[in-house]
Amino acid sequence: MTNKDVKQPPKIAVGVDIIEIDRVQKAATNSKGLFLKKVYTVTELETSENKSDNLAALFAAKEAVMKALGTGARGIGWREIEILHNADGAPFIQLYGKASMKAQEIGISQFALSLSHSKEYAIAMVVGYAG
Repeated sequence: MTNKDVKQPPKIAVGVDIIEIDRVQKAATNSKGLFLKKVYTVTELETSENKSDNLAALFAAKEAVMKALGTGARGIGWREIEILHNADGAPFIQLYGKASMKAQEIGISQFALSLSHSKEYAIAMVVGYAG
């Protein structure tokens, strides 16, 4: 068997994040809106209806994307990752700027995203893959 005969596994990257909803609510309240402007796009603020549980889920999603890209919060702006929803309400990820460049650099062209929250926590799981 040669190297040509061995199938390479698909390129994937995974990121998971969990956050306390109360922590996001406090940051939004204590910063007089600066936290919201720094982290969220206008569309995200509109679709979240400024509800703390929704904002926390979006925050967790952005963190999970950063982890999947292998950067953490270094070098990528929060608003370079946008969490949108399709007509059925399913969330999806749109990247801009350095986040988009990093995804291209590591060979990730598509993402799958799952969001959830309870009374106290919001969680997001991201799987990026070469498409």
